[in-house]
Amino acid sequence: MIHVCLIYSCLFLILSLSFFLISIYFVLLNVTLFLEFNLVMINSSSLVMTFLFDWMTFLFMSFVLFISSMVVFYSWEYMHGDVNLNRFIMLVVMFVVSMMFLIVSPNLVSILLGWDGLGLVSYCLVIYYQNVKSFNAGMLTALSNRIGDVALLMAIAWMMNYGSWNYVFYLYEMSSDYYMGVVSYLVVLAALTKSAQIPFSSWLPAAMAAPTPVSSLVHSSTLVTAGVYLLIRFNFCFNDWLMYLLLFISSMTMFMSGLGASFEFDLKKIIALSTLSQLGLMMMILSLGSYELAFFHLLTHALFKALLFMCAGNIIHNMGDCQDIRYMGGLVKFMPLTCVYFNISNLSLCGIPFLSGFYSKDLVAEILSMGYLSFYVYLIFYLSIGLTVCYSFRLVYYSFVGNFNFISVNSIYEGGIIMLKGMGGLIFLVISMGSVVSWLIFSYPYVIILPFFMKIMTLIMVMIGAWVGYELSKFSISYNSVSMNNYKLSWFLSGMWNMPVISTLGINYYPIVGGSFIYKSLDQGWSEVMGSQGIYKLIVNGSKFFQIFMMNSIKVFFILMIVWLSIIYMI
Repeated sequence: MIHVCLIYSCLFLILSLSFFLISIYFVLLNVTLFLEFNLVMINSSSLVMTFLFDWMTFLFMSFVLFISSMVVFYSWEYMHGDVNLNRFIMLVVMFVVSMMFLIVSPNLVSILLGWDGLGLVSYCLVIYYQNVKSFNAGMLTALSNRIGDVALLMAIAWMMNYGSWNYVFYLYEMSSDYYMGVVSYLVVLAALTKSAQIPFSSWLPAAMAAPTPVSSLVHSSTLVTAGVYLLIRFNFCFNDWLMYLLLFISSMTMFMSGLGASFEFDLKKIIALSTLSQLGLMMMILSLGSYELAFFHLLTHALFKALLFMCAGNIIHNMGDCQDIRYMGGLVKFMPLTCVYFNISNLSLCGIPFLSGFYSKDLVAEILSMGYLSFYVYLIFYLSIGLTVCYSFRLVYYSFVGNFNFISVNSIYEGGIIMLKGMGGLIFLVISMGSVVSWLIFSYPYVIILPFFMKIMTLIMVMIGAWVGYELSKFSISYNSVSMNNYKLSWFLSGMWNMPVISTLGINYYPIVGGSFIYKSLDQGWSEVMGSQGIYKLIVNGSKFFQIFMMNSIKVFFILMIVWLSIIYMI
């Protein structure tokens, strides 16, 4: 019997290759296809389903489906023995279908269907392991994303002014008309929540409670990239003030997540914060007006981040579900192939020349260097690039180099052939796809002339970041980790500047305390006795008293007759 994982994996792979070939055709001919299906027509009102197909749509769908194919295949072994494996696979398929729906929609209403589909299915996947931590993480994820969903609903309501929800027809009006520009502000708010930018960042590391294959899919090409993709589609309607706001928020997110990852010890959370940093980079270049370049980095990032998570999943799987990098070390002896994949992905993330991440990241850095921006933006950007390399090399030093720090009697080995095949399907794209996509989507090669120092600034920051990462990772019997010497600062930075505390306890504390006070003072106070409960008791006691008269007792009858005669006699 053919396994359900294999069926969906093959289906996604075939669709991915087909869409990639179609995207090449659309790029060459510069074609955009707009399809309308008239579902219902009553009098002059028509319910129309619209689809937008262009090279960007097909290329993104191709990448999402390819990564999904590898992840589903990988899940076959990773989730082996799980009683609800079929349910898990169906949830992943629903997740991918929701993303497809969002990608092809030029209509805000149908975008909301895909958008909410992602939110709902992600909640189901985050709480897949039934425990308190997963439930809390799922609730934080769902409620954070609801803010963006409400913003999108308000944008739909506001677009009633146009008479249509097909935003692609009104992008120019949104940028020029002040009142219709409200839609662009609401869309940016929705994108900030879905892509976890400040101040909505705390749900992204919390969502690591999901199974690792889900993390691989969510953090590479689906849930968190939905916000960036929406902004890429809406990029023509942003005014200057909104661009500056987006630039500030994204640069702070990029810096904050890079700092956080440099002090974190949870393997999956480090990679999650790395995703957040790259999302900040995409938003940053988007706010500078280069939407094609943001899309390019979105694609290359999807590949190496999916592979990073799959390698991390293999390590966690073989270490008995241990995620703390302090217990690792010397893994290169036990899992050489996984370590090779992991290091190639890491170097691609750092922007090492001629891997896929280099083509997009270096281009982003050079285009930013060409612009007339404040020194703050330039400084934060290059510091963030340095921090990316810092946490990447720190992770490598902790995990793969030195002595093995786990239990002495161990049975760690490379892992099953299915997981390695799933990872192997991505490694060639991580190495080569950056150059291929750059040749494909840019009509002419970028030639950027900069002073020598600015040209090599990225490489300088990479080297400095690698050295700082090594310094932060010093860890042995004889001396503490550098980050542990300043414990409170380390806790503050790894805790994303207290954002998770503010998002949970900061929001929950006062309503819960206030509710407790109201419950004690009103519900259990004098108002209850004098009000509803008092009236209730009065009625009950009265009815019990009158019930005695209705029992036709001869004694009661005689007593009442005597009382009645006494009253008459007194009158």
